[in-house]
Amino acid sequence: MFAKEVFENIYKCEPANIAFTPYRICPLGAHSDHQLGRITGFAIDKGIHIAYGPKENGVVEIRSLQFSKRAQWHVASTPATKQDDWADHLRGATIFLDKRYPLRRGLCAVIDGELPIGGLSSSAAVIITFLTALAGMNGIKLEDEELIQIALEAENNYVGVSCGRLDQSCEVYCRQDHLLYMDLKSNNYELIPTSPDMKPYKIAIFFSGLERSLAGSAFNMRVDECRSAAYALLAYAGMNYGKFSETNLRDVPREVYDKYKDLLPENWRRRAEHWYTEFERVEKGVEAWKKGDIEEFGRLSFESGYSSIHNWETGSPELIKLYEIMTETKGIYGGRFSGAGFKGCCMALIDPEFEKEILEKVKTEYLKAFPNLEGKYSAYVCKTADGVKLQK
Repeated sequence: MFAKEVFENIYKCEPANIAFTPYRICPLGAHSDHQLGRITGFAIDKGIHIAYGPKENGVVEIRSLQFSKRAQWHVASTPATKQDDWADHLRGATIFLDKRYPLRRGLCAVIDGELPIGGLSSSAAVIITFLTALAGMNGIKLEDEELIQIALEAENNYVGVSCGRLDQSCEVYCRQDHLLYMDLKSNNYELIPTSPDMKPYKIAIFFSGLERSLAGSAFNMRVDECRSAAYALLAYAGMNYGKFSETNLRDVPREVYDKYKDLLPENWRRRAEHWYTEFERVEKGVEAWKKGDIEEFGRLSFESGYSSIHNWETGSPELIKLYEIMTETKGIYGGRFSGAGFKGCCMALIDPEFEKEILEKVKTEYLKAFPNLEGKYSAYVCKTADGVKLQK
């Protein structure tokens, strides 16, 4: 584990602990959690590792092997506004943990991510990994719900990304060989085991070679467009509505949307169309998963990817090309963009029998279209995994 080796080299001692948080994928339910939709997800066996030890003076000193700049702050005087670097997520986590449980001890730590940045919820995984470590150093035992909520507050209220709870929930609740099915309105969830009748599958991750930042993208605008659509639909229907920031498409029955959707501006209608059809795809996908029908589940994931392009209107030319190649590749059950879909990667559920041929075809076709990304494009095959865990 590289983070442990670097920690020992820097601090000349073994780390007190090592924590791991997996990355996540969302085959169905994309772009819906912030509107209190329903989602599915897997944690994968690649993620964020942190090796860490205590600092009794309250200082947080942290290095990421993916970034050159070391970050440092004190638990009692964390900068109140973001500093526009990679550690902002962790500063936010420190502030919101300290609001619940006043912190005294800091930590020294080395963080390492196993895959390229973009599309696998790396920011949420880093926050959860760091929170696990900082809480442990201060003798704090966080419940799952607290861990998810603090991580979400760091992203929403410090970094400024209007995301929902999908990423954090997957990284905490997921279990190996189970599909997470979660309702973001009630926060109830179910772990659905892989059916013994299901054909074998693995998870392939295809990185476009591009990186992205949600806060700097059109992500927040898409969320506002959904809320605008919900607000307008409630008004057209004569239904009660309150604060704009607390209005969600989940508040609007499907029949209200169908009746008044043509009155919406085109952009708002497209965002809502994706949300309502994605809600239905999740329901159908869960039933398919329970039956062991991975072909139908994969088909719905491809359908979700199509809606993301045409209704959510996301996807760089590179990601769209990856998606199109996937739809034409034998042995891929289904897949879509992973993450916000502006850059990053695509995920696919694949038949392991065709693994070699899939990797070769996708790489060849993609680099034929984007030869400038030779050396930057990469692909990985993963398995499902458990959520965050603390280990010696």
